[in-house]
Parts: sequence; structure tokens; C-alpha cells
Amino acid sequence: MGRFREALAGDGLAAIAEIKRRSPSAGDLRPDADPGRLAAAFAGAGAAAVSVLVDERFGGSLDDLRAARAATDAPLLGKGFFHEEAQLRELRDAGADAVLLLLRDLDDAEAARLLRVAAELGLDALVEAHDAEELDRAVRLGADPIGINARDLATFRIDRRAQLGLVARAARDRVVVAESGVSSRAQGAAAELAGADAILVGSALMQATDPAEKLRELLSRPLVKVCGLTRQEDVDAAVDAGADLTGFILARETPRRAPRVLDVPDTVLSVAVWVGECEDAGADLDQLYPLEDGHRGRDGVLLRDGEPVAAVVDRAWQEEDPRHLERAAAAQGRVMLAGGLSPENVSGAIAAVRPWAVDASSSLETEPGIKDHARVRAFVEGAR
Repeated sequence: MGRFREALAGDGLAAIAEIKRRSPSAGDLRPDADPGRLAAAFAGAGAAAVSVLVDERFGGSLDDLRAARAATDAPLLGKGFFHEEAQLRELRDAGADAVLLLLRDLDDAEAARLLRVAAELGLDALVEAHDAEELDRAVRLGADPIGINARDLATFRIDRRAQLGLVARAARDRVVVAESGVSSRAQGAAAELAGADAILVGSALMQATDPAEKLRELLSRPLVKVCGLTRQEDVDAAVDAGADLTGFILARETPRRAPRVLDVPDTVLSVAVWVGECEDAGADLDQLYPLEDGHRGRDGVLLRDGEPVAAVVDRAWQEEDPRHLERAAAAQGRVMLAGGLSPENVSGAIAAVRPWAVDASSSLETEPGIKDHARVRAFVEGAR
């Protein structure tokens, strides 16, 4: 296992921060980018690795890779369009720890040859696939890590749903990187829940006023869920306040029952909340509680395509739970902390539990199902 792969294979969601001056799809991003300064800043902001575009079509060169190497010890990915052994040697000599290999541009024999050469040179190879056929090829070639690109390099169109399906297929005893189009915490979390070990982020960082701070934002936890939304105006207020998850209670017999999963932008994830059993409501995620004595049971589970991805540690229906935070802190894996959270206590609860996400509903209302927008903003701010 090389330095690059090892850096991505740890617990939680890792990030590869990319340095590129321009993009064929978006034009100039940061023409005056200083690769050394950015590489050091990204490493300091939590990047597991740094990707450097060395292709002139992106405004890059091998000198950018050398500058990044001089500025940081973080693993470096040399990114471009590579076909020759000599190109891999140049990358290694310029300080790269890994090379990108695009299956779109390589047949199996070429890819196998370059994978062998990379291994001989001590380079990891991030093998990139764009569709199911290329993913199958990557698996047959024994690629690890595998990158799944949401962007069609011919049309530049982003298809996030297709990407996440491929990520879920690829996530079997290998490191998987979700590439392209990540600009929000929720989009990164969607890749994480699908099985990605890491995200590769370029344009969103290069276009940010402070690229390193944007990286910190994308990696920050906990995520914030505002639940019990019944009106589009309240959904919009939650999104404007910075919520990552929007919750719609579709279980029956509750004053907070939503008419449906309301509209949310693709920078936010929708969550349908159920008691007893789930139905298909078109949400990104489902939150399921057991039915006990005619009421919602205490703890629930967050589901993606029917598979558990996080534990929801909550309180029993209308009951006190003095061990609530203690139970949450002892839970294994991803934890969404819910039940009794408010703008006044959420920061203390986060300090005690360190959850993956926090969830509030009734404490943010003027009446059941009607949100107080000021309290929604205060809750999100308190959770940050």
C-alpha cells in the first residue's frame, strides 16, 4: 500500500484537494494560483492528499507538481492524460506519490502496462471510471484505488445519481474516490454514505474566496438536519440557514406530517421519516423508527437504498431520557443525535457526543409543523 492509498483508507471521509487554474467546462478558475501555497494550505486544512493538474489544458505543468512537493509532505496525485511510461517517470521525479489513469483513454492492455510501471516506480494509481463498463474494467484490472467521476468528460454534464450507484457497486474491499461536482457538505456526505472513502474536490475550492476554508467546510461535522418540515417556505429557510439535511415526517398521526418530500436543491439531502416501515417517497435517505405500543420507538436508523448507514439515537416518545447523551456517545459508527436538541443546548451535546449529525424539530417551531426561522438559523449556527 502506497502513501496515497493509505492516506485515503482511514476512518471517516477523506478529501483530495485539487489544484487547477482552469477547467474545460468552467473556464478560468484561479489563473494566478500558487501551487506551493495552496498545497500547504490544503494539507493544513485537513486534505488527506493533494491533486495537481500538470496538463497545459488546465493551466498546469510539472513545475506546479514540483512546487507542491517543496511545500508539503502530503501525498501528491499527478493528474493529466497519461499514455507513456516516460510520463510516469517524470511524475515520480517531480514528486508525485500517485498517478491518475483514465480508462476512457486507455484500453485494457495499456492500462495494465501503466499499472505495472506505476507499481515498479513506487506510485499508486488512481484508476478513473465514468460508467458501469469502465468500472467493470477497473475491477478486472485489480485497480485500487478506483475513482468514480460524476462528470462526463465529453459533455461535462454531472450525473450524481449514476455516480453514487457506481460508488456503491465499487465499494468492496478497495478504496473508492468520488470525483467531480462536490460543492457542499451534503454532497460529500452522499458519497460517503454510498461507500466512498474519499472525495476529490477541485472547482469548488479554486472558485472559493478562501480555498482552504472551503475545504474545512466540506469536511466539517456534524451535519445539521432540520426535521418536521411541512411547508416549502420553511424548507427554503432551513436551506438558507445552512442545513445539510431536511426532514419530512411521513408517518401517520402526527401534526408534523409533511404532504410529501418537498423540493430541496441538490446541495442538500432530503430525509423521509417513517415509523414501522418505509415506503418509496423519493427521498435521498430514509429515517426509520420501530412502532412500539402505537407510538414511535426510541432509537432509529438512517437508511440509504434500504441499507443502514447511521444509527439515530433519540428519546422514547414523550419520555425523559437522562442517559440520552451517554448512550449516544457509546454508540458505534455514524451517529445522528436527535431528541430534545435546541439552539440552546446543541453545542454542549456535540461536545459530549461528537456525532456525525444532529437533528432537531419541535424546538424550532412556533407551533407543530410551523418553523421559527430565527430559531432554525440559531440551531444551525450553534451546531457549527
